[in-house]
Amino acid sequence: MSLKGYKITVGLTGGIAAYKTPFLIRLLKKDEAEVRAIMTRNAEKFITALTIETVSQNPVPIDMFPQDRFVGTHHIDMAGWPDLFVIAPTTANFIGKVASGICDDLLTTVICATNKPVMICPAMNSNMYLNPITQGNIDKLVKLGYHVISPGEGELACETVGPGRMAEPEDIFKAVTALLQKKKLLNKKKVIVTAGPCREYLDPVRYLSNESSGKMGYALAEAARDMGAEVTLVSGPTALRSPGGMKIIAVESTEQMYMAVRKAFPKADILIMAAAPADYTIAKPQSQKIKKQKSDLNVELSPTIDILQSLKKTKKTTQKVIGFALETENGLANATAKLKAKGLDMIVLNSLENIHPFGGDSNRVTLLPKKGKPIAFPTMTKRALADLICEHISRL
Repeated sequence: MSLKGYKITVGLTGGIAAYKTPFLIRLLKKDEAEVRAIMTRNAEKFITALTIETVSQNPVPIDMFPQDRFVGTHHIDMAGWPDLFVIAPTTANFIGKVASGICDDLLTTVICATNKPVMICPAMNSNMYLNPITQGNIDKLVKLGYHVISPGEGELACETVGPGRMAEPEDIFKAVTALLQKKKLLNKKKVIVTAGPCREYLDPVRYLSNESSGKMGYALAEAARDMGAEVTLVSGPTALRSPGGMKIIAVESTEQMYMAVRKAFPKADILIMAAAPADYTIAKPQSQKIKKQKSDLNVELSPTIDILQSLKKTKKTTQKVIGFALETENGLANATAKLKAKGLDMIVLNSLENIHPFGGDSNRVTLLPKKGKPIAFPTMTKRALADLICEHISRL
């Protein structure tokens, strides 16, 4: 794959490994990428801006408020320009600031303002890298969708031996190529992802719902976005931060979710139905709070609309629909039956027989395509699963 047509911003922070960065920039330029760079003041202690300007063939901004007076919003323009940010080297200080939302120089401000993928390449003393605070900050960034190129082990500049050596330019280049190649898997496809629970109100303060956190659906929406899709996220009520770079439609009831999906579906290429809509709603919801009483309270329930079944009638042959099945027993048999009954192209089986996925950051699922054998994945983070699921969807 050639990087021709791709725009990459390389960020340099203050570490001795900055001497490797010109080699990385040369590799990116040689593969025809357009490269710009941003340096911190501390990075300039290790390598000159002139060196980076020479290899990138572009000016290298450093200060947030330079004497030549850029337009006041130039950091927003920088945040939106590239297809990918690569921070090499990435210091513990920079990782900590980004993880905490601190914007005290040009590079941290640009990274805070971007919704583009960011790849970080840690480089530091082993004790600094293994410090629980640093590891916690890295874990936080990974959960937020940052891509981490783990450092190598060996002798460091401080003459200690251990993890902390910035990955070699050739390895970073390969990771960049792989990430940008993945970015094209769903390029310009219109994808609808549903996520989270639905609520069916009994009265103004009580409702029927379920334990869905929405994390799997949100991870799928972010993965599809990072693979180049135009994403619409239809979300039930969750406590999750709204992801950037996509249209978000907030709903509450199953009926509202159905209406939102039905409206968007005709123009969609792919629907990923990862939400947990209710199977039943309250037949006669009360307009006022139901008071506690000594006698039994009987609540009449009515079936909600089956969203996937209703869309089966209007689905075009070019559209791909992926469902989810949560089963407590006979998982493969029940999921296969749902796959066929609802005319799905693929179904993702969540089985409560082996794992409790609600609210956690990890899960274990099995993919059942319409054609082919089931594919069982080991336990992994929901974001890693989302990447794999979207890769399989792209092959449909």
